Formats: sequence, C-alpha cells, structure tokens
Amino acid sequence: MSPLLEIESLETAYGPSQVLFGLSLTIREGEVATLLGRNGMGKTTTVRSIMGLTPAKSGAIRFRGVNIESWRADRIARAGIALVPEGRQIFPNLTVAENLVAFAANRSGTRNPWTLERVFGFFPQLAERRDNMGSQLSGGEQQMLAIGRALMTNPHLLILDEATEGLAPLIREEIWRCLGTLKAEGQSILVIDKYVERLIEIADTHTLIERGRVVWQGNSKDLAENRELWHRYLGI
Repeated sequence: MSPLLEIESLETAYGPSQVLFGLSLTIREGEVATLLGRNGMGKTTTVRSIMGLTPAKSGAIRFRGVNIESWRADRIARAGIALVPEGRQIFPNLTVAENLVAFAANRSGTRNPWTLERVFGFFPQLAERRDNMGSQLSGGEQQMLAIGRALMTNPHLLILDEATEGLAPLIREEIWRCLGTLKAEGQSILVIDKYVERLIEIADTHTLIERGRVVWQGNSKDLAENRELWHRYLGI
C-alpha cells in the first residue's frame, strides 16, 4: 500500500499557544487508521491542520504525494479529503436529500460513485426520512447524514472526528458496522473516537498522542496486547 497521507513533524498553534509538537503519522491507501488520546491532547487540531482550517506553523502534510500544508480548506476538500466533523454540522433547514445532493461530486474519480440512492441503501433510516429537515433528525440520524454527506463527495480519504460521540449504544454499533463495510470496500479512513475495543476490531494502525506529541504508534494486535497504554494515555 502506498502512502495516501503523510504528516511529518507537524507543529500547529493558536496564536502564542502551541498545540502540536512535531507530530508525524502516515495513512496508506485502503487503510483504516485512528488518532487516539484524551480530550484536549490535539486530535481535533490535527484534523483542522489536515483540512487547512488551522494552518500548520511548520512541518509537512503530503496528500497523494503533494504537499498541501499551505493550501486553502476548499482546495483540500476538492483534492479528495472529506471530514465528518465533531458536532455533525448538518444544515438544519435543508431536507435529508438536499443535505446530501448539495455536496455531490466524484472527487476520487471512482467508477462506482456514491449517489443519493446508494447512500439511502447504506443508511435505510435516512431513506425513510429523506424529506425531513435536518433539524428533525435524531442525533444518530444526523451522524448518518454527516457520513453520507461526506461519502457523496467520493473522497480518497474519509476523516471522522469523534465518530460516535453522544450516540446511543445501538446507533454506535450501526456506525461501527458501516465503517467495517467501508473498509471492506477499500475506503481509506482516519477515525477519532474513544471506544478502543471497537476501533481495534476495525482499524489497521493507531497513533496515540499526549499533549500534542506522538507517544505510541502500532497495529491493532500490539495495542490490544498492551492495556497499559490504554490506562496511561486514554484513561481506560
């Protein structure tokens, strides 16, 4: 598998307050990777730097072999990185169908693109609610809609920030099932979430961060066998 996203020695700050200190990670084509850590350790800032929302102070971000750390957010999105943001941020005054078609694009040039009907087949609950406004959906339905919206761009890389935050257990399991299906279809994914047991089952590689620094990287087998890491860096 060739590198899809490479972050090298990334440093990011909000004004005088530095958050990331030399962070590096690699995601390969078809790989599911996680970024793990307690709240406030720099996970969302890493995502914001990837997406061009909080520009890097120094370091490199390469996507499909091209440096993108100086690109604007819209250019990065058009290059094929799709974000399911923390808090979902769907349009409350648009219908489910309108939320989806507003973002339709085939940015990866795939021969089997995500379409409205394909998303509705993937998330049957959304099909039942296709004419409902975004504000009328439950939290779980909003998260499905946010994932579907990102898939409608047909991205090379899908990023989920706090993938199952605040969702009921049954809905969480539905999201995990969907991510497993996407992985089987070859979708490259970066996931931020706190449910390590489920992430180990789905993901290939993991990066743990503490105060903006990488403290451990490895595969699911190694993370499953080292519960001390869970206690030390994740509070589990």
